[in-house]
Amino acid sequence: MKNKNNIFRSVMLLLSLTVFFIYAHAQAPAWQVPAKFTSMKSPLPSNKDNMANGKDLYSKHCKSCHGSAGLGDGPKAATLDASCSDFSTAKFQAQSDGDLFYKMTEGKAKMPSFKKTIADDNDRWAIVQYLRTMKGK
Repeated sequence: MKNKNNIFRSVMLLLSLTVFFIYAHAQAPAWQVPAKFTSMKSPLPSNKDNMANGKDLYSKHCKSCHGSAGLGDGPKAATLDASCSDFSTAKFQAQSDGDLFYKMTEGKAKMPSFKKTIADDNDRWAIVQYLRTMKGK
């Protein structure tokens, strides 16, 4: 009888821990962007050269996870234990230019920082401009 009680307690402990970790993961804090970034607008003029640069950089650095159309379905996406953002959604597109620039620059969890990989701020701003072309695709 004592052995059955120990097994029951162990199972209950395991279930409790599983529920706790699932809840903790679901309650992960939102990506907080510092206020100084949320009001930023891209300093680059929206023109053919900047858009072409943004598209080229996106293809090189972002496409493998986020996909050609930014739907979060790139070839590497299936191998990750996190979902990749869908850039075509209204929720994504509602973010400010500065929000996107900050997130790309700093990264968080599975999203890498591109501060060093794409060292030129204007190149990251060009990608932000390119992301804006992915609305509702």
